[in-house]
Amino acid sequence: MAQFVRTLAGKAPVPVNAAVTYSKPLLATLWQYANVELLPPTPAEIPTAIQRLKKIVNSAQTGSFTQLTVKEALLNGLVATEVWMWFYVGETIDKRGIVG
Repeated sequence: MAQFVRTLAGKAPVPVNAAVTYSKPLLATLWQYANVELLPPTPAEIPTAIQRLKKIVNSAQTGSFTQLTVKEALLNGLVATEVWMWFYVGETIDKRGIVG
């Protein structure tokens, strides 16, 4: 058993170094996108968001959403699904478990 542990400890740095070398550019790209996409809105962006929300409510009231193309409707559905799933992830984190 001790021989196995020594052999494993001797071979461990090679795959770890390979994993670090492989993941550095991927993590740099992830960090670049995270800095852009995960920032909260600035005060200058809030009026734009309010106008978009008013437009969505107006389209729901007038029924103009039925004139969307299939691509636009699919994208809107995917965005709504993403928001819905993040709600469930937040609820799961809040409960500290999936069941209960």
